[in-house]
Amino acid sequence: MHPNYIAETMKIALIGYGKMGHMIEQIALSRGHDIVCRIDVDNQEDFASEAFRSADVAIEFTAPTVAYDNIQRAFGAGVKVVSGSTGWFAAHEAEVRRQCEQEGKTLFWASNFSVGVAIFSAVNRYLATLMNQFPQYDVELEETHHVHKLDHPSGTAITLAEEIVERLDRKEGWAEETTDPKLLRVDDIRRGEVPGIHTIRYDSEADLITITHDAHSRKGFALGAVLAAEYTTQHSGLLGMKDMFHF
Repeated sequence: MHPNYIAETMKIALIGYGKMGHMIEQIALSRGHDIVCRIDVDNQEDFASEAFRSADVAIEFTAPTVAYDNIQRAFGAGVKVVSGSTGWFAAHEAEVRRQCEQEGKTLFWASNFSVGVAIFSAVNRYLATLMNQFPQYDVELEETHHVHKLDHPSGTAITLAEEIVERLDRKEGWAEETTDPKLLRVDDIRRGEVPGIHTIRYDSEADLITITHDAHSRKGFALGAVLAAEYTTQHSGLLGMKDMFHF
């Protein structure tokens, strides 16, 4: 889906009305969509409102401790969900997959909605496939985020790490701050208000190959979430960035 393509007007419910929620609202309105409901910590009863039930899709950006329950409440209201909350998906993937496949629910989940990160992820997969032929290169991953981020490593870092491990025969898994050469080392840094930096390094005695995605702001994530919502209104099931972007 091209960012300049604008879908038909959607009715959107926002679950989580912090910095991301406000930015998503601005972009959604600029693309001609309607915000019919805004749910935050102080108005949880609005999950039962007619306004919420009227939404074509709910966009959910909250904390890992409440994201799954929020999605269940949206499912109960018959509303499709786009969720960018991280730190919860692995523990509940089997259940939400069952709900999408057997009960007709729809969830678009991504650890990162940035179009740039989607491209970066494709480069990561291709580079890892190439590097499988060159065992003299060891690989490590580092992510940096703002001090308010609760989960670590980031969901994006986990996704990138899993993509590498799937393609490198010499890596059996990943771990934080590991010294085991069979595991991909993942480091996380929390400082300031950094929106998100992900760096992958392939190092050998001869040289160093580095790829980095450095987000300038949350705007790219917010635009991607609205694009995902536009996609989700026309599709069903358990969806992700690879469904929306075919590369």
